[in-house]
Amino acid sequence: MDVSWTLWALTILGLSALIAVDFFIGRKPHDVSIKEAGIWTVVWIVLAALFGLGLLVFGNTQASGEFFAGFITEKSLSVDNLFVFVLIMAKFSVPSHLQQRVLLFGVLIALVLRAIFIAAGAAVIANFSWIFYIFGAFLIYTAWKLIQEARSDDEEEEFEENRLLKSIENRFGVADKYHGTKLFIQSNGKRVLTPLMVVMLAIGTTDVLFALDSIPAIFGLTQDPYIVFTANAFALMGLRQLYFLIGGLLRKLVHLSYGLSVILGFIGVKLVLHALHEGGVHVPEISIPFSLAVICGVLIITTITSLIASKKQAEREAAEAAEKESVEA
Repeated sequence: MDVSWTLWALTILGLSALIAVDFFIGRKPHDVSIKEAGIWTVVWIVLAALFGLGLLVFGNTQASGEFFAGFITEKSLSVDNLFVFVLIMAKFSVPSHLQQRVLLFGVLIALVLRAIFIAAGAAVIANFSWIFYIFGAFLIYTAWKLIQEARSDDEEEEFEENRLLKSIENRFGVADKYHGTKLFIQSNGKRVLTPLMVVMLAIGTTDVLFALDSIPAIFGLTQDPYIVFTANAFALMGLRQLYFLIGGLLRKLVHLSYGLSVILGFIGVKLVLHALHEGGVHVPEISIPFSLAVICGVLIITTITSLIASKKQAEREAAEAAEKESVEA
């Protein structure tokens, strides 16, 4: 898709305006209700759908299909990332009224990081077609790793601070309690971090790892930097509201990791086939409509099986609790 610098500029201005609106809505710390989260989640999804339809009308069918495939893939990966956000919030005991501020920062830093990775990825792909082999192998490895983690069934999973985060805490020191939305305070004549700043740094550093998965995945669906960027942007902008909307549902999506592993593995194979095709090997390439069907199908099946499994688990736990009570009585 041929995108002019003018369209790039208008798109970035438009996305910046949407981010500003999002910031204005969440600038005042408050507990986000299910109703508020639901309304804004729908708004962001509708905006993404309108943008995809705009690509269909003013661009072409392929560009629109690539955007929707990329958006759905990035959105599903973002939902998986919410599990980590939940762990971080629990680890640092973030007050509920401050969680939306933390998530807003996480979305902003994620957009910046993805823009950098997308620019770098596009430059590498334009000059070195063999990078598709590396992207494909990395996604297949990530898919296998996801399956291994899902099979481990570690119910006591906790977020562990990385070395960078620990070194920052040791260097500057951390206050013993939250101080509203302040990121730094003066304590005993020394400027120290507040726990809120530490949480934001934790979200920001983990966003780097998230980008390492998502960027190769979407480049497996399209090599158009404009579509890659906009699909990532629209997938991330509703993440904050989605966190509050499906916070309780996250624990019920027990098969999500399996579904994402299938999607990442599928895209990894697609990348390898594309690399072989570019190298002159006559192999079939996977079309965008077929990719979109596979991604949607896997997510639908995963969601259904997850909810069924969660319901059965809840029934077993209820039966065991009732049996225990009857024995004790």
